Amino acid sequence: MRKIGIIKEGKVPVDRRVPFTPEQVKELKEKFDVEVKCQSSNIRCFSDEEYNKQGVLVNGSVEDCDILMGVKEVPLESLMENKTYFFFSHTIKKQAYNRELLHKVLEKNIQLIDYETLTSKNGTRIVAFGRYAGIVGAYNGILTFGKRYNLFDLRPAHQCFDLEDLKTEFNKVKLPPIKIVLTGGGRVSKGSMEVLFGMGIKRVSPIEFLEKEYNEPVFTQLNSRDYNKRSDDKGFERTHFYSHPELYESDFLKFSSVADVLIAGAFWNPQSPVLFKVEDMVEPGFKIKVIADITCDIEGSIPSTVRPSTIDAPVYDFNPTERVEEPAFKEEGNITVMAVDNLPCELPRNASEDFGRELIDNVIPALLLEDPDAIIDRASITTADGKLNSHYTYLQEYVEGKE
Repeated sequence: MRKIGIIKEGKVPVDRRVPFTPEQVKELKEKFDVEVKCQSSNIRCFSDEEYNKQGVLVNGSVEDCDILMGVKEVPLESLMENKTYFFFSHTIKKQAYNRELLHKVLEKNIQLIDYETLTSKNGTRIVAFGRYAGIVGAYNGILTFGKRYNLFDLRPAHQCFDLEDLKTEFNKVKLPPIKIVLTGGGRVSKGSMEVLFGMGIKRVSPIEFLEKEYNEPVFTQLNSRDYNKRSDDKGFERTHFYSHPELYESDFLKFSSVADVLIAGAFWNPQSPVLFKVEDMVEPGFKIKVIADITCDIEGSIPSTVRPSTIDAPVYDFNPTERVEEPAFKEEGNITVMAVDNLPCELPRNASEDFGRELIDNVIPALLLEDPDAIIDRASITTADGKLNSHYTYLQEYVEGKE
């Protein structure tokens, strides 16, 4: 019988999410011939007692488990050799700060399966926290606008028990007739739209957004074709754009000239055009005053995102004239930035429940039963014999510190 261990999160700042809720662990045991143990933790959003009530053994060690599942990177000293691990490793883009982590994983003959690399046979991700990043990101964006202009006070998302509790704050939102632009068409933007609709904010088309005036707050949702154009003036082709993003340039300034708030939820390829430049932000036509950067790409598509912010201190100002960060809400000429990089942690119970559901439906059968679509192999960055899997040999020089 396979044994799955839910490990205690060890990364700082702490992450209260879990791969499976207590009820989902019970479901795992009933559906699959598997034993599940839970490492005792005082930081999880679900207590040890909640797991105990579902018949889950909770203790200080999961050493006898062959599959270990967490959420964030495991501290180097906690890695156990000859195990299969699931967690977000943040290594596949050659992130320098996690080079030693991947080196240690190989040294300890660990099979590392990264949640980010779990995909269907057509390449789409099958587990993610994106919906809750969008929900909390949009909520924080509206909260920030309310604070900047002393319009209303909302409880921070992390002070709400769950999503239903968060929704009770929506009726406090009283916005002037502002315009909000939302980028992206995936889970993040869909989560953001849940909040905007819940607050009673009307959705309009990109053309209406640009050309019409409203006596109520409105938002528009943009896909890549709405704010990118071919540098040679040929028509936008979605497949061509994703294959050759370097041949395109940004066409976003027409939106920044009428929008008050930007909620950035679109994946950004470093080869793609940036949304706008610092020089654009000081032009009289640049109207955006609040940016909720859910993507949080430092030195990426949004130049005012100079660093990630934290759940406890979620906003800062960017002075576009001096090109420096300043305290939040310091000057009207500044742009106020919300760039929390672990947004789903603010609603950990709901985020964990959705994440665990996707794991049970899309991953566990491939892990414990049959895997005709090679889901586990594609997602395994390393193999149990201390080597990079064939899909990830491009990381070899990164591991060796040569790049």
